[in-house]
Amino acid sequence: MNSTVLFSKTPPLKLFFLASIPGAISMLASALYQTIDGVFVGQYLKATAFAALNLAMPFVIINFSLADLIGVGSSVPISVSLGRNERKEANNIFTCACLMIIGAGVVVGGIMYAIAPLLIQLMGAEGEFAALAVQYLRVYALCSPFTTITFALDNFLRISGFIRGSMTMNILMSALSAGLEFLFLGVLGWGIWAAALATCSGMFICVLIFFVPFFRGKATLRFCRPRFTGKMIRQIIACGTPNFLNNIAGRITSIIMNAILVRLGGENAVSVYGILMFAEGFVQPLLYGMCDSLQPAVGYNWGARKFSRVRAIEKCCFIASGIVSLLAVVVIALLPAQITRLFVADVSPEVLSMSVLALQLFSLTYITRWFSFATQSYMLAIEKPLPASIISVSTALIFPVILVAALWPLGLTGIWLNFAVTSALAAIMSFIILKKLRHELRKPDVAE
Repeated sequence: MNSTVLFSKTPPLKLFFLASIPGAISMLASALYQTIDGVFVGQYLKATAFAALNLAMPFVIINFSLADLIGVGSSVPISVSLGRNERKEANNIFTCACLMIIGAGVVVGGIMYAIAPLLIQLMGAEGEFAALAVQYLRVYALCSPFTTITFALDNFLRISGFIRGSMTMNILMSALSAGLEFLFLGVLGWGIWAAALATCSGMFICVLIFFVPFFRGKATLRFCRPRFTGKMIRQIIACGTPNFLNNIAGRITSIIMNAILVRLGGENAVSVYGILMFAEGFVQPLLYGMCDSLQPAVGYNWGARKFSRVRAIEKCCFIASGIVSLLAVVVIALLPAQITRLFVADVSPEVLSMSVLALQLFSLTYITRWFSFATQSYMLAIEKPLPASIISVSTALIFPVILVAALWPLGLTGIWLNFAVTSALAAIMSFIILKKLRHELRKPDVAE
């Protein structure tokens, strides 16, 4: 669909369904693959490999974080520029962002490959546990120049009106990755490195396919001769900082948590934490898919100064996020044993008991998590990176670290409670931010 018509003329509720449902399906496909990834590793390679995957995963996400900063950071000014009918500027930001992401993949991937053994050693892992984690991390590092642009491509497709194309890409990528992982692990019997290779291969194939409309000039955004300016780079960094900080801060928190868990409960505690992360990795992408898929429309209308449409779109986003979150509370709280057995085939009674308690406490997170998530997305879409960054860093790092100390007397139970208390504090902070900005957010439309 023509992006101008979609963003500026489509009724807000219809726009919400046209954009958010494919976005949610896209993220659901990705979440299902992440779940399958954990299931395959846990079932075929057993508990040590599953724990190693979870130990390495925070560094894998850090490896993607700089590319994500550029991808998300460029999407916001691109959408606003299109709303202002500044197409040349939008195309230049798009072209420069793609080049920056490839360059970042080379640099960050190279560094990550070189220091992978040191990083895993610092986590306290030893022997086979450490060796498997290093293998997994190094495959992602080697493939960085070819795969890190995937998430930015998803944004660029939606900005250009290829909403179903974005959905198709994510579904195809998940299906390819799952099929390759089954082949590598289940049929050929390869090791944990092959699980990472399957994911990277699926990403790279989809990048080659779905960049075709941009190279052929069939998309709203087109490649042009790049013109890098300090102002443009600063704008990209400012708009991408909330997501970047969320990724980095969240991974630092995961690293801290894993280091504590290795010492408090060993491999078993790391595995249980991994189960929680896979549960979060299923719910959070649904929230992200709905909110993020609406950012181009929100940014476009903010740039066009149609503020009433911005408010109407965001109202749909908040309501839908709340519904999804509360459903997650019910499912996780009622099915903790089934969720545990999904990831760990040879689960011991001790691990099962620990995991059931952890999941039940973790489910409380989603009573309030939706509110801060939707608020952060809203702030980012309307070029307010500072409040979005405050919510992001507080949720991902500041609150969890403070609560580690505050809840320390509770031992492992305090770690499992950390998520829910963090979420409640972030919701309160988000409410305060929205209240402080209420006058600006209620501005009347400006006639063309």
